[in-house]
Amino acid sequence: MHNSKVVVSHARDARFERGLRSFFEYRDLGMADATDGRVVAHVIRAVPGQALHNPVHSHETQFQMVYILNGWIEFEYEGYGATRLEAGSCVYQPPGIKHKELGHSDDLEMLEIVMPAEFRTEVFEQATLS
Repeated sequence: MHNSKVVVSHARDARFERGLRSFFEYRDLGMADATDGRVVAHVIRAVPGQALHNPVHSHETQFQMVYILNGWIEFEYEGYGATRLEAGSCVYQPPGIKHKELGHSDDLEMLEIVMPAEFRTEVFEQATLS
């Protein structure tokens, strides 16, 4: 007998809510509950017209990946530089790497998977990556 939970999430029932960043909306895919907090997965989409305020920051994670479903986003990573991700692009963000978003399209949609589900974000308001 399995102790795991089967979780199904349909786009037709999707509810997006504001979350960590005010210029994004998040659709929780139910993985945190299903994995007892080991993993979180959500679809993130841009909120058109919202001002971008995204200082350098890092996340205390074990694993974080982003897969672009639609549109584009540009990130800058410490020790790597700037990279533009488009539909079909994927990025693995190593635990604790300092990074920031440089911009995104109004039609951006991306899938993000993070371990653990609850993680701390540290913000470096005055920091630059260059």
